[in-house]
Amino acid sequence: MKKPSYNWLPDFVYGGIDGAVTTFAVVAGVVGAELSTPIILILGIANLVADGFSMAVSKFSSDKAELERIGHIRANEEKSIIKKPAEEKGEVRSILKKFGFKGRDLDRAQHIITKDPKVWVELMLTHEFNVIEENINPLKGATFTFLAFILIGSIPLMGYLLQLFIDLNPSNIFRVTCFTTLFALFLVGTIKARFSSRPWAITGLETAFIGGAAAGISYLIGDVLGKTLQ
Repeated sequence: MKKPSYNWLPDFVYGGIDGAVTTFAVVAGVVGAELSTPIILILGIANLVADGFSMAVSKFSSDKAELERIGHIRANEEKSIIKKPAEEKGEVRSILKKFGFKGRDLDRAQHIITKDPKVWVELMLTHEFNVIEENINPLKGATFTFLAFILIGSIPLMGYLLQLFIDLNPSNIFRVTCFTTLFALFLVGTIKARFSSRPWAITGLETAFIGGAAAGISYLIGDVLGKTLQ
């Protein structure tokens, strides 16, 4: 049986949303404190790279741990069908009954499945342990998470990077940054709707709202601390 190709979209959505929200919050906090563009860039880029790396490593570690868990379950099942074939065949029979198999069809299906140890084990993994392995690849998961984090997360910094070469009004930069970042979050949120039964517009607006709320809180904290500490 050919293994399905890796579905990278959930990792991209996960990394993109987190990247945009956290970087946007850093920028908003620094702007609220009325600090300079170099500080915005230093803190923003440092957060972008460090947090993106941290997320990628966490994704790699969690996926690797899940594969190890699945490997342990598979090894135990492989041993079990050798040591206790009658008991394991009974479990296959119980699973097939849940799908409506009866009489000769049940006997034939059980025979076909238990004739191939690989198919047998995969059936048990899926229906006894609820294990789905097709979308687990630690390296790919970490890579797509990191790339999305950097790509989408860099949007709140674009205006300030441009200011290094062109004289722009800081207030206008922040307004444009808010619009472009919230729009990017909206787009990523609409992609998230592919994994949900909810309307794409709702998931898009919800994602943008979360990012806006995080940035708003950060801006207020930066404003208060900036006035208090200066």
